[in-house]
Amino acid sequence: MGRPRIGAQFGRQFRPDGHFDRSAAHKPILVLEGVVKVFRADAPVLRRVDLTIERGEFVFVTGPSGAGKSTLLKLVYRAETVDEGRILFCGRDIARLTDESVPFLRRNIGVVFQDFKLVPYWSVFENVAVALEVAGMPSRIIRSRVAMALERVGLAGRGDDLASVLSGGEQQRVAVARAIVNEPAIVLADEPTGNLDPVLALDILGLFEEVHESGTTVVFATHDRSLLEQAPQHRLIVIDDGRTIEARQGLRAVGGALDAQRQHRDADDAVSTARLPL
Repeated sequence: MGRPRIGAQFGRQFRPDGHFDRSAAHKPILVLEGVVKVFRADAPVLRRVDLTIERGEFVFVTGPSGAGKSTLLKLVYRAETVDEGRILFCGRDIARLTDESVPFLRRNIGVVFQDFKLVPYWSVFENVAVALEVAGMPSRIIRSRVAMALERVGLAGRGDDLASVLSGGEQQRVAVARAIVNEPAIVLADEPTGNLDPVLALDILGLFEEVHESGTTVVFATHDRSLLEQAPQHRLIVIDDGRTIEARQGLRAVGGALDAQRQHRDADDAVSTARLPL
């Protein structure tokens, strides 16, 4: 009996359709406070990251391969856990959630991956429906929601096709449909165009912008500068050497800002070294 109560609690707080408590409705959707993630002691992936994302924002997260973009997103949906600091989702510290509660968190977060993560021998319908089936939705609602999601991504009538016969761009559209079918509060996109040619990449970016226009918060991680240049109106966060910087004046201003950030970090390191006992 405990599990349904937890699910109901998360449904009220996290769903984007107005059925969360009033206090959560006025809080940023995502807050990172002093977040540190370390896989190797001599090379932290994230170094005291502070970041606030408001409801309804479209935020690009960029940086070179290995900068920590994917790690940041994994921390949000609890595929990884922070070593220091905390992450607040709709005002709640996700590190304090029980293992039983984590699935309900993830039902409010849609995730799109670079490699699609579809089951090739399942139909398009089955690949999208699984996100609702694990939540125990009735079959009637599943059929209706999957049909709407496929229509939104331009794949109406393709539900019976096997995923394996689709093109790369079509497979990514299925992945987007799976991410939005549960009407999440936020969609996290982890290099979603990395396996696509430039024309298809722009097509998929346009699809995420349509998702955003419907009111969903989008965090889009990419190292593709051409995509960033196509949508300069969106907020841009750069990860460099484990730290984040807000690129308020676009990509051209990033280089100088990163240089200043590195100089500040080097000065801090020098001070810390000077304090070490001889």
